[in-house]
Amino acid sequence: MNETAALQQITGLAPLDYGLLGVAVIAFFLIAYFKGKGEKDTQDYFLGNRKTPVWVGTLSFVATEISAMTIVGIPPIGFTENLQYLQFFIGSASARILIAFFFIPAFYKFNCTTIYEFLKHRFGAETQYAGSAFFFVTRLFASGVRLYAASLAVSVIMGWQLGYTLAFFTMFSILFIGFGGIKAVLWTGAFEAVTFYIAGAAVAGYLILHIDGGFSGAWQLAHDAGKLSIFNLGWGVKDPNLLWVAVLNGIFGSMAAFGTDQELMQRLLTLETRRESQKTIIATIFTSFPVTALYLLIGTLLFVFYKQHPGLLLPDNPDKILSHFTVHVLPAGIKGLVLVAVIMASIDSPLNSLSSSFVTDIYRPLIKKDGEEKHYLLVSRISVACFGLLLAVIAWLCAAGSGRMLWLAFKINGVTAGSLLGVFLLGLLTKRVANRVNVFAMIFSAALAGFTLYLSEKGIAPIGWSWVIVIGTVSTFTLGWVLSPLEAKLNK
Repeated sequence: MNETAALQQITGLAPLDYGLLGVAVIAFFLIAYFKGKGEKDTQDYFLGNRKTPVWVGTLSFVATEISAMTIVGIPPIGFTENLQYLQFFIGSASARILIAFFFIPAFYKFNCTTIYEFLKHRFGAETQYAGSAFFFVTRLFASGVRLYAASLAVSVIMGWQLGYTLAFFTMFSILFIGFGGIKAVLWTGAFEAVTFYIAGAAVAGYLILHIDGGFSGAWQLAHDAGKLSIFNLGWGVKDPNLLWVAVLNGIFGSMAAFGTDQELMQRLLTLETRRESQKTIIATIFTSFPVTALYLLIGTLLFVFYKQHPGLLLPDNPDKILSHFTVHVLPAGIKGLVLVAVIMASIDSPLNSLSSSFVTDIYRPLIKKDGEEKHYLLVSRISVACFGLLLAVIAWLCAAGSGRMLWLAFKINGVTAGSLLGVFLLGLLTKRVANRVNVFAMIFSAALAGFTLYLSEKGIAPIGWSWVIVIGTVSTFTLGWVLSPLEAKLNK
């Protein structure tokens, strides 16, 4: 039997794979139980009483940032394109430094439970409500894509129908996060980040050992195919992979994702002091890049592997390349590690951050102002369940979509994230005082960003989708700056 035929015989999950998955699931529930029991108020449920160690905050941040979109969404980029995705990280690293020294001090100054409370202190309640609403839209749709990506991968590996996989993730997440709160999310996030590294290293190692010529042979074949290109030094506005466009998008996109999105910033607010929080986000520069590069490299190695084994069938959709390879090629043990990584990445969902924003920014000030902490804690857990079901519906609708999953998530995020970033920058970098004007600026700018994306997708305007978040940010900031004096006059 030749090597190709032998590889094709490796299918299905072995007891070892199920064993690894079982251990991981048990570990999740044990962490949720021991970290979640005894919670009596929302301060503990949403912030863990600010007792998180720096190393746990760092790894949890990485786990949330990476998510299933990196595990299953980045290898297809390396497989079908090249390494130019890494250019985004230059801007992303710069954004983390800006967040450390501009955003985090402001949030700790006002002792925020959610970052949208800063908007209330800086501008007024209406801006806070708008910021929270924009977060709901941005996070729900982007996380719906993430959930779809993970469910698609697991459905391929496990042989389940997509609907059943979505139901499994939804119920697991609701039970786990609903009981354990942010402390369970943080500590399991640290566990997840470690599994990402282990699983990725195992897959990359297997590929290198089964490629003719090993790493040097893979490098040469990938180089000849143009797969090792990192920097695109061209000029224009249409291609999102141009260096200057990618860096600019990395700065704006990461400032929006890390500095104005409650899901990731919530991790940083669980640190006891501002300085510890700053250390945490700076540390993520050195922990996020390696895992991102690792899974991009896996995509490149998969390209080489299938080039050398043309007899092996490829999936009908490149988005399934890692899942397909896991099912049909990887041996027991490594297959289980990949399955564990994908499932762990999917369970770290935004349910706690969505609940914290709903209860803190909407429910407390608008619906029930004088409730007891037990009541707010109950509402928090009920809202976790509601948001979990809503995410499942969005993920199911994504199944009818098309295009690279990672790019789809970026496009969805860009339409509303620019409005959030623009209003936060207005509050952090200027002394302008506005409120209702900000709401108008955010809505108008989101509509403008959405229209720009439509023109880009239809090929009507020669502009890349990565400009959407930049346009939304600049538009919101400019409108807020220009119109705020008018609101001040009307209020006199």
